[in-house]
Amino acid sequence: MWGPLVEGLAVQNDLDLSDRRAVLEQLGVSGAENSRLVTVAKDCIGSERVTALLVATRVWPLLAARMADVARGPEGEQGLRERLKAGLGDNPVWEQGPPSELAGRLVGATLRALTTLPGAPVPDGPRVSAAAARSRSTTTPAGAASGQDAPAEAAVPAHRQQSAQAAVRARAR
Repeated sequence: MWGPLVEGLAVQNDLDLSDRRAVLEQLGVSGAENSRLVTVAKDCIGSERVTALLVATRVWPLLAARMADVARGPEGEQGLRERLKAGLGDNPVWEQGPPSELAGRLVGATLRALTTLPGAPVPDGPRVSAAAARSRSTTTPAGAASGQDAPAEAAVPAHRQQSAQAAVRARAR
């Protein structure tokens, strides 16, 4: 659905991100908790304008659900603040680049900060999702179980495959 954004979250397939209040409720984030998470993000980012940009993104409810999970876990809200501070406040790589892509970089940096284990350095680049990579691969069949051998030939898109009749006609020439 959204690759790394939903990995590890209990998300319904028919999740409609256009109704923010309903999505937050489906993900188990109350209105009061969402307001608190926005405040935590603003404290760690340091800019109200940039925080508003992050919260206005379509995927904010997914990030809020991840933030809520971290805050409810053993790390608590302090652990959430430390992760966001390390990923956003202390590592401003997301600020570099065209202004038109700032929201996307900010979402990526927030996701990396939330999915990086405490004490580990937050990576500068996007994290690769193995499941998402397998689902988009053209060399590994989508239905193949892990541990199975890959086919000897590379996968060919259906519109590029040659039918048996065409192969016979080509040899007859």
